[in-house]
Amino acid sequence: MDDGTLSLVILGLTVALFVWHRLPVEVVAVLTALALWATGVVGFPEILAGFGDPVVIFIATLFVVSEGIDSTGVTAWAGQVIVQHAGTTRARVLVAITLLSAVLTAFITLNGAVAALLPLVVVLATRIGELPSRLLMPLSFAGSAGSLLMLTGTPVNIIVSEAAGDAGAGPFGFFSFAVVGVPLVIGTIAISVLLGPRLLPATRPAHPAADLAVHAETLDSHYALTDRFYRLRVRELSPLLGLGVEEVDLAAYPAVTIVGLQDGRGRARTESAIDVDDVLVVTGPNDQVHSLTADASLAVSTTTAPAAELMNREAGVVEAVIPPRSSLVGETVFPGMLRSRDLVIIAVQRMGKDRGNRQTELAEGDAILVHGPWAALDELMRDRDVLLVDSPELVRRQAIPWGSKASVAVAILAAMIVLLATGLVPPAMAGLLAALAMILTKVVVPRQAYRAISWQIIVMIGALIPLSGAIQSSGAADRIADLVIDAVGAGRPYLLLLALFALTATLGQMVSNTATVLIVTPIAVAAAQGTATSVKPVLMVVAVAGAASLLTPISTPGNMMIMSPAGYRFGDYWRLGIVVMAWWLLTALLVVPLVWRF
Repeated sequence: MDDGTLSLVILGLTVALFVWHRLPVEVVAVLTALALWATGVVGFPEILAGFGDPVVIFIATLFVVSEGIDSTGVTAWAGQVIVQHAGTTRARVLVAITLLSAVLTAFITLNGAVAALLPLVVVLATRIGELPSRLLMPLSFAGSAGSLLMLTGTPVNIIVSEAAGDAGAGPFGFFSFAVVGVPLVIGTIAISVLLGPRLLPATRPAHPAADLAVHAETLDSHYALTDRFYRLRVRELSPLLGLGVEEVDLAAYPAVTIVGLQDGRGRARTESAIDVDDVLVVTGPNDQVHSLTADASLAVSTTTAPAAELMNREAGVVEAVIPPRSSLVGETVFPGMLRSRDLVIIAVQRMGKDRGNRQTELAEGDAILVHGPWAALDELMRDRDVLLVDSPELVRRQAIPWGSKASVAVAILAAMIVLLATGLVPPAMAGLLAALAMILTKVVVPRQAYRAISWQIIVMIGALIPLSGAIQSSGAADRIADLVIDAVGAGRPYLLLLALFALTATLGQMVSNTATVLIVTPIAVAAAQGTATSVKPVLMVVAVAGAASLLTPISTPGNMMIMSPAGYRFGDYWRLGIVVMAWWLLTALLVVPLVWRF
């Protein structure tokens, strides 16, 4: 068999393995690349070159940029705005997130928009009692439609615009695509809202996300946190010096309660006399505590409040459990106790029951509530003496909208959008500069950046790029295209548009839409010239069909990104996708010839 036939056979086997769904998609992609090399269709250097393709680099950087946007609470802020204005009804929330996806895609491409909005939509779904699978596919499909709002929405637009200029018809204007893009966005959203409940699968992800936006309120309720604790440092002239805790006379302050005593090194003291620089932890009304502070020559060191008041941009609250063999077992603690330089214990529970304001000797399985700076709470993730119930990082992202570096992250995103819109640098370079800026400004630390990248998607795309090249270079695509052109004939422009839409959309379900349009564009130009048809309407239809990658998860990285969080299977996309694609075809055949004459 020649290379063209081998490429088509490998393409068919690849699609079959994807549909079979027994192997991870990245494994199928790597097997495809190895098959191309083993059959001699593509050389080994070309197989490896896919992982260095600018598209792969750009997608990887978008994950880092979206991590910066999400980790600083920008998406949490956007979610609050959406809930505030859209309420909690499915239809209104769906309209809000799909419109946001369409507009964002026009600026940062589909992959960036989906990567940025994915965590937000999953949390919103949990908050309104909806399955993520009912929201995520419309999110991606609306983003695909939004890619046709501006020239920079997708590389496909740039390809067909340059092809129109090379053919002598002149390039498309920056907002020319919006003539088709606007009705596509409106129709896609309407179909998702009206038909989504019937066409979208009711699947659940293997690991559903928790809604931590109301984390502080949950902790306050669970631990019955109503008291404010005051840490009062004993000064040299205090009349309390030399007294035991039980000997302190609080008759003048009837609502004040002494919770515990700590020495200067943070250890709990029970029977020792009060000494200079010891810290007395008390609770009670603010006015009585201040009277005690003045009368007993004490100094207010710190105060702690209910969790809802302690959760802010600088500090937060986490719940920890004492595991077996922890060095903390047997240690005496009490609410308001400073456990280390930055961490304060504000509540203790044993077997689900609050220990109140008394001292407790910690045992295995006890739960403690800890307050402190976010950086110190993050360090607890690596402390083997405690097990955190929820990650401080996840709590901060969802519970603290518009964090301390949110403005920096948004500024970096805006700068990247300007670079992409103006074309001053290639997209991959714009992404690299933005990702580097996120790290240099410490919006994202290097370890966080590596963790943010979806390596499954990177491996899959990098391994499948050689297949796209093989289909084009071996002549396999030309064989299919020649059959379509022969069937159309001359003097039938609408039939030509229909045939090119079908060809482009079919290939786009199996190969990246950028590669598909690269394959189809020269064929479309030749077909237009051969049938005496204007090239612009033909190329605009190719652009619309190229963006209509809606039937499979492998057609776009955006579709792949939503697969796991929604719990989708390979065959779940086509039911809604085929209806949306029919609308796209109808729009292309009706609108395009009205604007760009044959």
